[in-house]
Amino acid sequence: MKYVHLFILAFLTSNAIYSQNASIEKDVKVNPYVYGTLLQPKEGAENLIIIIPGSGPTDRNGNQQLTRNNSLRILAEKLTAAGIATFRYDKRVLTLLKKGALQEEKLRFDDFVDDATATVTYFSSRNKYKNIYIIGHSQGSLVGMIAAQKLNITGFISLAGPGQAIDQTILSQIALQMPDLKDKAKEAFMQLKENGKVKKYSPALSSIFRPETQPFMASWMQYDPKAELKKLEIPVLVIGGTNDIQVDTKEAKTLKEAKPDASLILIKNMNHVLRIIEGTDSLENTKSYNEPKRPISEELIRVITDFVTK
Repeated sequence: MKYVHLFILAFLTSNAIYSQNASIEKDVKVNPYVYGTLLQPKEGAENLIIIIPGSGPTDRNGNQQLTRNNSLRILAEKLTAAGIATFRYDKRVLTLLKKGALQEEKLRFDDFVDDATATVTYFSSRNKYKNIYIIGHSQGSLVGMIAAQKLNITGFISLAGPGQAIDQTILSQIALQMPDLKDKAKEAFMQLKENGKVKKYSPALSSIFRPETQPFMASWMQYDPKAELKKLEIPVLVIGGTNDIQVDTKEAKTLKEAKPDASLILIKNMNHVLRIIEGTDSLENTKSYNEPKRPISEELIRVITDFVTK
């Protein structure tokens, strides 16, 4: 972990169909919490990939209020151009915000797992696709691997997914940026884990331990990605980027160690929003979070396509 990006902790329709080049795009409402976009080749497809977005109020395209990069939209379009159908959806947090119905104190990590499970079930029940895969990006990696345990899917892909539980991830970030706060944060996490809440914590840690979000954090902390990935008995692909300033490549290696039969691919110079950043220019890396027209990694598309089709 190299940076503490506060938005990682930001707590957190119609059936119109139209053609776009060689694909067909359709808005799909899975249930009252899951609204997304199905994109498929005009000639049809036997493989469907469901894309689960990362943390915060992230939309189906990979964007948040202050960041617009269209990473997941471009990923879906590229995969569909390669002959694979895709479905990507808005996070429940965003859906509730749009409806004016978000109650942070009632949100739990398992809600995201339920949404992923409902999405796969929705498409499985229609018997349209021979194979269904999950791609979980960032926080969506843990969501996807837990959901996959309950489902009959063909394979799972972790894309820029952490290999540690969220409390350990945050402690690692704090140790790098604010080492003086590490012990205080560690104590607060211990209280949260033991009691389900923490009353005393440093004001500098308020973005993490706000009372309204403590129940969500406590529910998130109970899952260890290493332990969850071990439970999968399907093909697994773990992908990391060497220029990811949110999730270090050692996280991908940790997941690989937890599941030795998984495939591990580290894409040179790819960052967290799937762009290629040459060198170590942190400014260019950060700017790419708001460059929706910047291409994503072509190697990423090849790696995923090979995993699904071969």
